[in-house]
Amino acid sequence: MTHLVLRVVLFAPGNHARRVEKAYQLQADAVILDLEDAVAPLEKEHARHLIAATVSSRGGAEAGPRTVVRINHPSTGLADADLQATLLPGVDMVMLAKTESAEEIQWLAAQVARLEAERGIPAGWVRLFPIIETARGILESRAIAAASPRVAALAFGGLDFTQDIGTSLSEDGSELLLARSQLVLASRAAGVAPPIDTVFPWLDDRQRLLREARRARQLGFQGKLVIHPDQVAPVREVFSPTEEEVGWARKVLEAFEGALRQGSAVINVDGKFIDRPIVLWAERVLAMASLR
Repeated sequence: MTHLVLRVVLFAPGNHARRVEKAYQLQADAVILDLEDAVAPLEKEHARHLIAATVSSRGGAEAGPRTVVRINHPSTGLADADLQATLLPGVDMVMLAKTESAEEIQWLAAQVARLEAERGIPAGWVRLFPIIETARGILESRAIAAASPRVAALAFGGLDFTQDIGTSLSEDGSELLLARSQLVLASRAAGVAPPIDTVFPWLDDRQRLLREARRARQLGFQGKLVIHPDQVAPVREVFSPTEEEVGWARKVLEAFEGALRQGSAVINVDGKFIDRPIVLWAERVLAMASLR
């Protein structure tokens, strides 16, 4: 399966029609229609109906953000009803809340395959998007990432994670460093796309959001979960290649192609040693730049 590009992944509460409609008008790469934390227990059924109507009305539209549905964990007794109501043509991914094991992903993959067959969705179309929110989930992250070919990427739920380990979010995020690094390594080892970083809860601090997004990108994340429309543009900016990066990538590829024609695979560009890993980075940069 191809790797999806997920720089900005925007949450929208599944029971709030106006917010759902607004989310699709923004420059997010994916919209998460939430059935879990953002929806009160008495609103779950209403949210299922609204999400189903939203997915059906979009009709599998190719333009705009991809559609993700976040379902409740199977232990809640709600997951089956969530899937039955909302896994319709037009859903691109299913996010499993509080994923902690490979067995949970394998269960979800089986349910998704069954519903694809029943509903005329192309086999293998719907990808899985586990969100890791606990210490156990972090420690099991490599097995989770490798549990099914359907896994698109891992996401990090830092707020729940800090509660699980008995702490709180700090200014520098030091309490999240090991967990973030574990998700990056687990994703790479399992051969899935780089993970998506946690939400940033302080809505009125753009500079701190930018710092945190840059830190996550440097650690190896490909994007970030966001919870407010105002967060979309700055996060998209951080996780998109700069003009300098695009220019350097073009120079690297041109030089490398020239070297290959002369029978060499190692070159020097502006005094910097260039080999295959840097060429692959340059190819990814130009692919990302084409999405703007």
